[in-house]
Amino acid sequence: MSRVDVGALVDEARAGRPLAVARLISLVEDESPHLRAVAEALSPHVGRARVLGLTGPPGVGKSTSTSMLVSAFRARDLRVGVLAVDPSSPFSGGALLGDRIRLHDHTTDPAVFIRSMATRGQLGGLATATPQALRVLDAAGFDVVLVETVGVGQSEVDIVSLADTTVVLLAPGMGDGIQAAKAGILEVADVFVVNKADRDGADTTVRDLRHMISLGRRELGPSWRQPIVRTVATSGSGAEDLVTALADHHAWLVSTGALGRRRAARARAEIEAVALRELRARWGGVRASERLDRLAERVAAGALDPYAAADELVG
Repeated sequence: MSRVDVGALVDEARAGRPLAVARLISLVEDESPHLRAVAEALSPHVGRARVLGLTGPPGVGKSTSTSMLVSAFRARDLRVGVLAVDPSSPFSGGALLGDRIRLHDHTTDPAVFIRSMATRGQLGGLATATPQALRVLDAAGFDVVLVETVGVGQSEVDIVSLADTTVVLLAPGMGDGIQAAKAGILEVADVFVVNKADRDGADTTVRDLRHMISLGRRELGPSWRQPIVRTVATSGSGAEDLVTALADHHAWLVSTGALGRRRAARARAEIEAVALRELRARWGGVRASERLDRLAERVAAGALDPYAAADELVG
């Protein structure tokens, strides 16, 4: 195991040095033996960044919208981190689109950090390491972290458990009304964006969304009614309206206490994920695998039920 001065790396990252931030994220992605030390060093410095998730069907302009938001936040002198989750290369397991050439306008800005992450076959639209990479950017002092997912569908809604605010992007002429209902995104969206709003059909898409929102279930207590923002990300049109909607949602989260509850749920999910990885690591040895095989044979033969077998395996 090569020597890594985790404390020095964290100090450099907090001082705004991109190479240190990149190296910390690499340690997280590679599940380095230093991962526990990294997590411990980051913990005192997290909890300040606003985390915004962007998702939506392919082709709606997620990367262009992300770039538009980066520009809007930089105009407010905020430091911005971007985690762009890409499909995995079937050959290398790495991010298929590299470091997002569509965000090239911001690559020379020292107050913007962009990192592509591969899903590596992970369902849910996020990479396994995304939560820990988010902690790196948070601890490094970024004011806003944008997490752009690979898409939205039946299983690609994990972003809601990671973000403070989830933005769902749609576009005219793509059958988005039906697809939105099928994918269940009415439940995950805090803010809807109809991008490419200069195209025919934008009014219809907005109308369909308003109708579906009106049919949505009512919750007890203070409720948030999702706004619908029209944008043309390629020109920056609608950027100010979107930033305002995001600020309004953040204020609502703070005033109702929902922000703390969401972040506690995020921490709980992280704890569960780490615990499951630890359990799988215990089962990864030859002896543990043989034990699992023997238990599987007994369950298949009807000599043991799966619950009792699981108790025996874990116990």
